[in-house]
Amino acid sequence: MTGPWNTFVEGDNLDVLPRLGLTADLIYIDPPYNTGNDFAYRDDHGSHAAWVAMMRPRLEAAREVLAETGAIFVSIDDNEVAHLRLLMDEVYGESNFLAQVVVNLNPKGRQLGGGFATSHEYLLVYARDARRTVLDATTTDTVDERDFPLTAPDGRRFRHLPLRNTNKKFNPVTARTLHFSVWGDPDSGLVRTTPFEGAVEISPVFGDGSPAVWRWSRPRIDERPDDLVCRRVKGRGGERVDVFQRDWLHRDTPGGRRKKLRTVWLAEEVGSTDTAVAELKAIVGHVFESPKPTGLIRRILGTMPDDAVVLDFFAGSGTTGHAVALQNAEDGGTRTCISVNSAEPTREGSNARNAGLLTVADITRARLRAVAETVGGGFDDRGGTIEP
Repeated sequence: MTGPWNTFVEGDNLDVLPRLGLTADLIYIDPPYNTGNDFAYRDDHGSHAAWVAMMRPRLEAAREVLAETGAIFVSIDDNEVAHLRLLMDEVYGESNFLAQVVVNLNPKGRQLGGGFATSHEYLLVYARDARRTVLDATTTDTVDERDFPLTAPDGRRFRHLPLRNTNKKFNPVTARTLHFSVWGDPDSGLVRTTPFEGAVEISPVFGDGSPAVWRWSRPRIDERPDDLVCRRVKGRGGERVDVFQRDWLHRDTPGGRRKKLRTVWLAEEVGSTDTAVAELKAIVGHVFESPKPTGLIRRILGTMPDDAVVLDFFAGSGTTGHAVALQNAEDGGTRTCISVNSAEPTREGSNARNAGLLTVADITRARLRAVAETVGGGFDDRGGTIEP
């Protein structure tokens, strides 16, 4: 490791961002939600226009330090999600929108006030350039071994997937080069692109008998014949012979098999506000009202390379830096995190003030220092100084 996993800079993020002198691969922020309560950056009485005016220059400054291959994740609730989506479209471009994720942070639902029991927030995800981003929206967490019911002689688990493309958008007109015949023997299971003894000719067809296409090209079939099998199946017109792919549970990919992330993240997967409070309490005390769970940030970290430079310029209680340390400790990654927070005073009589934490920056600092002591990775407290 060439430097500390966590670095903290105190100051107004609008002043700090242009002077950081870094390129971030991943930005995560949890800005103030404009719920009518005072927040440090407010310049009006909580109006949508004032909130957008506060956020715009900060998102523009963030875009300037975001790598061309990078991505930004922004947490938000119903109060400003519509306005934030429009603002992000303006600053980052509609074509660079990747997802609007629903995050189930309060599974019991908010019981205060009238109306519905809100149990979710959102994550808006944008790339700096969607054509170049290295973000990988897949995970190993949601792969279920029960989906792979078959076992090879060597013990590997797999399932059968039709080699035929089941999407009718792909057909001999739209994907001409993928419509060709192969030869297969349903007794031995062998599949080849050229005739052999005992084989029958097989063309891809849909269930109604209309022409279809394969998902693999001829060269790929020739490269991986052992991953294909010829079988007899029963269709609408009776028994026929078809080709299937052996889809293995454990592919030869770093970290194992991955599955696309859904756009609804459950509390049981990423943690909840309650678990986030418990995490913070265990390390520095109950000194922040609405922290995010480290599980949420760790899922976000999993979409980027394990040497990513991470930036959180609304650092709050320091969850992002905590998550980076936990993830590095688990997978051997070399991620680094720069956390920025202002010296907004904590409330008189609050748990934080009673614990001697006079500003929100003090909370961030205390947590990241405790993380370095308990998880490792070091901690560089630059205070208001951002020169290297």
